[in-house]
Amino acid sequence: MAPRAFWKGYLKLSLVTCRVAMTPATSEREKVRFHTLNRATGNRIVSRYVDEVSGKPVSEEDEARGYQTGDDSYVLVEDEELDDVALETTRTIDIESFVARDSIGWVYLDKPHYLVPDDEVGAEAFAVIRSAMEETKTAALSRLVMYRRERGVMLEPRGRGLILWTLRYGDEVRHFDGAPEAEEAPDKAALGLVKKLISERTQAFEPEMVHDPVQEGLIDLIASKRKKRPAKKAAKAAAEEPPGGNVVSIMDALRRSLSAEKGKRK
Repeated sequence: MAPRAFWKGYLKLSLVTCRVAMTPATSEREKVRFHTLNRATGNRIVSRYVDEVSGKPVSEEDEARGYQTGDDSYVLVEDEELDDVALETTRTIDIESFVARDSIGWVYLDKPHYLVPDDEVGAEAFAVIRSAMEETKTAALSRLVMYRRERGVMLEPRGRGLILWTLRYGDEVRHFDGAPEAEEAPDKAALGLVKKLISERTQAFEPEMVHDPVQEGLIDLIASKRKKRPAKKAAKAAAEEPPGGNVVSIMDALRRSLSAEKGKRK
């Protein structure tokens, strides 16, 4: 079942506006999650807000946001007051500019979301914007309030919809110069062998390649406890220390690697 849209609003480009809906592109709902229990009774432990001075529990209707102005003084701010100062970007993705898609490094990309038209009336305008971006290989930049915080977002075409990425702020991204350059150019023969090894291992990406063996082990552990049987122990690969005493020729190592790859396919 498709996830529900957690945000609905408008996509705006100059005078063109269309209704859109957004859903998260990723989910951790399938992950195994644990509750905190009272070991003595087996009952769940619940957390409650309590008054710092009296120690008594505070009901939900009495909880309020407060901004500290002194040691023991606060200014209360109600939800309605927060809504009154909300920016226009709370419900409108107003495209400010376009950039070459490959000009935004992956390190700036934070969380992906799917963006699709929310009604038939705006579907045509949405499709035109998406198709134009696809043909020009551009991404759109805008700002949007998400979770009461305004942040930069990037939109890129994907299939019949758009991917909306929240962007990390500039001061969150660390500069990276990479490894120091080698004094000499790579050996051409070794380079050729590495390229051949890459060719031997190249395959189409499948989501099944990225799996979580710990998650699988937890599921088996829980199932075994429910059935009162021993859980399977995950096979752990022995950690081998790389040979450090002997200097191995990179050419010999690459040739052996290619021979091993050919042996796997037989």
